[in-house]
Amino acid sequence: MNSNDQQAAIEALERAEHGDPFALLGPHKEGGATVVRTYQPGALGVELMDAENGELIGEMHSGGAAGLFSLGLPEPRRYLLRIHWPGGVQETEDPYAFGPQLGEMDIYLFSEGNHRELGNVFGAQLTEVDGVSGVRFSVWAPNARRVSVVGSFNSWDGRRHPMRLHQPAGVWEIFIPRLGPGEVYKYEILGQHGLLPLRADPIALAAQMPPETGSVVASPLRFKWHDDDWMQRRNTARPHKEPLSIYELHAGSWRHRADDESAEGVQMNWQELAAELIPYVQELGFSHIELLPIMEHPFGGSWGYQPLSQFAPTARYGSPHDFAGFVDACHQAGIGVILDWVPAHFPNDEHGLARFDDTALYEYEHPFEGYHQDWNTCIYNLGRNEVHGFMIASALHWFKTYHVDGLRVDAVASMLYRDYSRKAGEWIPNRHGGRENLEAIDFLRHLNDVVGSDVPGALMIAEESTAWPGVSRPTREGGLGFDFKWNMGWMHDSLSYVSQDPMYRSHHHHELTFGLLYAFSEHFMLPISHDEVVHGKKSLLDKMPGDRWQKFANLRLYFSFMWSHPGKKLLFMGCEFGQWREWNHDAQLDWYLLQYAEHQGLKTLLQDLNAIYRQELALHQLDESEAGFEWLIGDDWTNSVFAWLRKGEEETQPLLVVHNFTPTPRGSYRVGVPVAGDWEVLLNSDAERYQGSAAGTHGRIAAEEKEAHGKLQSLMLDLPPLATLILKPAG
Repeated sequence: MNSNDQQAAIEALERAEHGDPFALLGPHKEGGATVVRTYQPGALGVELMDAENGELIGEMHSGGAAGLFSLGLPEPRRYLLRIHWPGGVQETEDPYAFGPQLGEMDIYLFSEGNHRELGNVFGAQLTEVDGVSGVRFSVWAPNARRVSVVGSFNSWDGRRHPMRLHQPAGVWEIFIPRLGPGEVYKYEILGQHGLLPLRADPIALAAQMPPETGSVVASPLRFKWHDDDWMQRRNTARPHKEPLSIYELHAGSWRHRADDESAEGVQMNWQELAAELIPYVQELGFSHIELLPIMEHPFGGSWGYQPLSQFAPTARYGSPHDFAGFVDACHQAGIGVILDWVPAHFPNDEHGLARFDDTALYEYEHPFEGYHQDWNTCIYNLGRNEVHGFMIASALHWFKTYHVDGLRVDAVASMLYRDYSRKAGEWIPNRHGGRENLEAIDFLRHLNDVVGSDVPGALMIAEESTAWPGVSRPTREGGLGFDFKWNMGWMHDSLSYVSQDPMYRSHHHHELTFGLLYAFSEHFMLPISHDEVVHGKKSLLDKMPGDRWQKFANLRLYFSFMWSHPGKKLLFMGCEFGQWREWNHDAQLDWYLLQYAEHQGLKTLLQDLNAIYRQELALHQLDESEAGFEWLIGDDWTNSVFAWLRKGEEETQPLLVVHNFTPTPRGSYRVGVPVAGDWEVLLNSDAERYQGSAAGTHGRIAAEEKEAHGKLQSLMLDLPPLATLILKPAG
């Protein structure tokens, strides 16, 4: 480097515009000597110390620019910098004395979109280089002119630690010695048009407690797991043939811990949740819990659905180690853990991913592709290799690092269609002129294939509300490859029906029968989620028509209908005991309601339904097959009565399910059955145990040799009002 070039480089360094600081700083051969340069703006002086014995090598000379110090050495040697600041003395290794830290294969795989261990390589990684402990930082910002790591360790001064650029991948990296866990940091990025707001690390493993927005250097998760038995069983599970019953919850508002300074109490941490939530879920009999997104998100009112840290558990409930402990405790208690995960869009907070390096990097450039007007968010450009790989690595991170059992993928419909929620002329067709988002489709298929091969037994669940074919069909058969799809049509139709006054239900009979025309076209999950009990939709109990008694009877009937219907089950917290209020993410559930008999009766019914669902193979073994369901009565619209058989594999006893959706008891109601002899009532949702009227058939009843509904024998039943009967051949 000639003197003119060197002076230009020094001036660029001084302006914080030098894109290759390693070309100037650190040790360099110049002539027959080694010249060491360091840039420490604001320092009073710098000395070079011998790294082996700590002896003074010499005082560095200031010159060329304020804060630039240099010293010539006759031969290369390991050294330390002793920096004199106005407030004290700092001794450290020189970050610019270390060579490139990222391997060529890491950079290649990242650029190709196939790096599946980004959380262990990129971001802030505690490491040791040449016996020196510190943190390696790496971030993707290909269009930046300069990127620096900033934090309290350098007084948030972007001139102190500018990074090395790996061309053409656009990845910047630096190793900063002597940093450790807990350091808060961000990236200072100089874009093409100037300095940008400080950015959080997209691949941070931990983050500050909101409203703070910094990333946090995290120790590698060295958690001692105790869930080997669970994981081995999961690897060989057959989820389509097993009872899958999911309790959906928001960790911050399930229950609060009492606090003298807050009438509402305060949010529980992961340890407290484990102590109280796990026994409760066991008591209810659910097989899994599903957590609304726990990836770090700046706005609590988004419930987690606008995350910015796709690799970091939110600090609201504790540390990453604490979250791992929560999952481990669930597994030891026989409860699976599913996370809601959002690959469709991200918020536009200035510290986040939007125009990360002053260009549309993670999102599409054109607002017709890259902006979601419904949510005021940016849409991931999943056609870009690096973004595609970033999201694949995020999914694998939660499975492999935290042992979660499934991801429920949010807003899949918005990913599949380029014209989703857009007016004519406000969307851009794909390369074939169609409305399908080909990049997102490829991503979802690749995601499900990778999870299927890398994480045996993991569940991938799609929240998808359209008629897109084959959402839960394997990719080798042309499907998207999910294990299950939320049955949004069933949810809308059944809630519409049950919210009708029973007087008018005969005119809406099709709303309960239509879903069974397509019930076996996908592997369906029946979702009564958080979305159904907010924004003026009323709580589930309050949706029910009639007086207080009828509301509880209708909800008991609806739960019995849901648990006896083909499809896996999902229920949002609070619905199980009949919360009257809509869900409020800032308040805990109304637990005091359980002191009242009707609410306790509803909870008891849920416990019994889950027990029957687990025990009776006919209710879950052939969920995906028409062979597991047979209509007996689907056309009694006058009486609003429905009856069907649920069946399992060979030698499994069938179950008879009969629903009466009116408040009128129906005595001597004949229903055909496939098996002669006595039948036993497994459940009567109007039983006194559930605070019902104790009407209807109980105990055992003998089949009569009288043909009905295509069967050679039948039962003469007394149908209780607004209730379900579930019967099984006795013995």
